[in-house]
Amino acid sequence: MADRITVIGWDGTPLTEAAGAALAAATLVAGAPYQLNALPVPEAAERIALGDIRHAARRIAEHRGAAVVVAEGDPGFFGVVRTLRRPEYGLELEVLPAVSSVATAFARAGMPWEDAQVVSAHGGRLRRAANICRAHPKVAVLTAPGAGPAELALMLRGVHRTFVVCEALGTPEEDVTVLTSDRIADHVWRDPNVVLVIGGAAQAAAVDQAAGWLAGRPVGYPGAERGWALPGDAYAGAGRTGAEAGASEALPAHVRALVLARLGARPGDLVWSVGAGSGALAVEAARFGAAVVAVEGSRSACARLTVNARRYGVEVEAVYGSGPEVLGGLPEPDAAVVESGGPDVVRAVLARRPERFVALPRTFTEAEEVRRAIGEAGYRADGALLQSTPLRPAGEGGGLELGAGGTGVLVLWGEQIV
Repeated sequence: MADRITVIGWDGTPLTEAAGAALAAATLVAGAPYQLNALPVPEAAERIALGDIRHAARRIAEHRGAAVVVAEGDPGFFGVVRTLRRPEYGLELEVLPAVSSVATAFARAGMPWEDAQVVSAHGGRLRRAANICRAHPKVAVLTAPGAGPAELALMLRGVHRTFVVCEALGTPEEDVTVLTSDRIADHVWRDPNVVLVIGGAAQAAAVDQAAGWLAGRPVGYPGAERGWALPGDAYAGAGRTGAEAGASEALPAHVRALVLARLGARPGDLVWSVGAGSGALAVEAARFGAAVVAVEGSRSACARLTVNARRYGVEVEAVYGSGPEVLGGLPEPDAAVVESGGPDVVRAVLARRPERFVALPRTFTEAEEVRRAIGEAGYRADGALLQSTPLRPAGEGGGLELGAGGTGVLVLWGEQIV
């Protein structure tokens, strides 16, 4: 095993005295090619290009002598330290960090960042990183070859954001470019780079607020509302009557609670809410940190949906339209709920293969057809009829009695069979 392993974080500035001494004494140095070329690596030292970090870790573990690993910025923040500390390598590390590339990127942009989400697009996670950018107004994305600014912008097509692309931070080739997301794919970007993705209604609302208290959460978090499955009157449009009632009335709270549990929405997911009405369910899924696309065939309901999303400080993309044809241009869902639309819409949603699926059929006949469609699509199907009876004061005695029972709601759900 190597006698000593020093992990040096480098941000392009001159090395500290400790880092310089460790590098000068090294008999093995691992790093990116541009780092090995830019730093004073001893001539006699073995050089390892950091491509496959696990291969490099095995070679370092076998080495006899002083080993140095050079990494970008802070190597303990989405960096090589986690891999090097794996028990199978048996390495003891001294870590000498520099300023992280994320901190440098926000500094170049002149922005605070305690409220930012930080995500990595490495390892095939670009789609989940894009979903975080849909759901949150301030995101730093650590990119990778094949998962860079252009690919990220293509996944966010139709979502208006500002990109701050920071290339080769801390080097003579450093460049910082600010463009709207629709112009990003027209450029060729150099690695390494960090992308800041900024924008959305929640970002505009936070401009004048004081600093927050919890990193990675919006300024003002957690807000006034506690819990989820809020009462229907917590949403604009609840309680309307007449022709607009079907597109406005919030689902009963106990129904939303079950649907949200079956959807399992979480950060990095994208949830479809089809036949979303005024968006009570869509907003609550977004409050769990998921990206949400809400499809609704009533323009007035879409407007109320947008109002509700702003009220609760979340991003929900409202798409006007109805029927299976409107689903074709939507991004791939991780979970989906069909609040209204019938079996044809259910089949169209299932064809996009969400991991989790919920439907709210109107009748038992429709429920049978929906359940059959769920099973035929290769999902494990289940369901329930939910009915809740409220309690009310029983007159002057101060007791309680049962109120009028609500209408039962059919809920069917399915999960992909692995």
